[in-house]
Amino acid sequence: MKLWSVIKKSACEQLRSFWALVLTVTLAPFFVFVYYLINEAEKPDYDLVFVNNDRGSVSANHGAELIDLARQLKNDSLAIPVDVSVLADREAAVKKLTAKKVEALVVIPENFSTAIESLITTGPQSQLELVGDLTDLNYMITAIWAGEVFNRYLAQLSPMTMPVEIVETSLGVSGEISEFDLWIPGLLILSIIMLMFTATIAIITEVENGTIIRLKLSRIGVVNFLGGISVVQVALGLVAILLTLGAALLLGFSYSGSLWGMLVIAVLTSISMIAFSLVLAAAVKSVNEVLIVGNFPLFLFMFFTGAAFPINGKTLFTIFGYPVTAQGIMSPTHAVTAAKKVLIMNAGLGDVLPELIALTVLIIIYWTLGAGLFYRRHMRVC
Repeated sequence: MKLWSVIKKSACEQLRSFWALVLTVTLAPFFVFVYYLINEAEKPDYDLVFVNNDRGSVSANHGAELIDLARQLKNDSLAIPVDVSVLADREAAVKKLTAKKVEALVVIPENFSTAIESLITTGPQSQLELVGDLTDLNYMITAIWAGEVFNRYLAQLSPMTMPVEIVETSLGVSGEISEFDLWIPGLLILSIIMLMFTATIAIITEVENGTIIRLKLSRIGVVNFLGGISVVQVALGLVAILLTLGAALLLGFSYSGSLWGMLVIAVLTSISMIAFSLVLAAAVKSVNEVLIVGNFPLFLFMFFTGAAFPINGKTLFTIFGYPVTAQGIMSPTHAVTAAKKVLIMNAGLGDVLPELIALTVLIIIYWTLGAGLFYRRHMRVC
């Protein structure tokens, strides 16, 4: 009965904190729209230019045929949009490279056709020149694509049948997703990270308003008090994540995994953020302090867990094969990894069991530390 009373009171107080409520449930959907606009404005487009110096042979000009093949293979299995063009002058092509108007240059030598037709017999060796900025990621992608085009061309000319054919199979929908889709699992977890503010405010408001004294005198207990607030905050977290997912689906996001699996991850992540909020509430005395001090863990959770953008931490050690990183002390790190596995790689809950265990362990650590500190500072009856 005491627990239900706290739940009703916490829900009413949450509705009164209108702007905090709006910020919590709309920040992540807002980021979904922002990331969508960024993705639309900066869709990857790779330009490959050929300079064909091939003099050809009696039977064919293999340089020209190689370029034709490149134009036919507009997209590979990862849908890499490569635009192929031809220039007559190498110097002009290098100027385009320097000006970042193209990503890579392939210079076909004069003896290319002769060398191709001398594959079986001994003949002159030819060098296909690949030019570009080796520090540029776009060059690397385009160069790999150009190398694959050349390999396919040689395979077409070879009289031998390849003994092994490589067939690429994507995990889940990873072969069909865009860069925008890769951001969504992290943004879903970001919507739950925002509970850190609402949960902390819901707790510290009782301290700031002095109502914590009545709670002490009523002997309501830490478990009932924090349990009632947690129920409301978990419900709020589910609303936030569903709104974020709805915004993503509206903009074209598609997932292959289980929505129920994602909701399990969401509930555990919500509980972990509520538990962390106890630590934060034990360190402050007012809502204003929450809004100031809370920005530090918020930035850490947003930018160093993979929520705002993908990030991979260095493995410090492993526990039963599960990598432990410095970011691993923050629960959203494991939640983002689990969300990506479930939504993109079509993994089941059994496949993300290590992440769920890590979340559970962090919940116990946060909750034990936070409840102890909060009780010691704000609820202990002297």
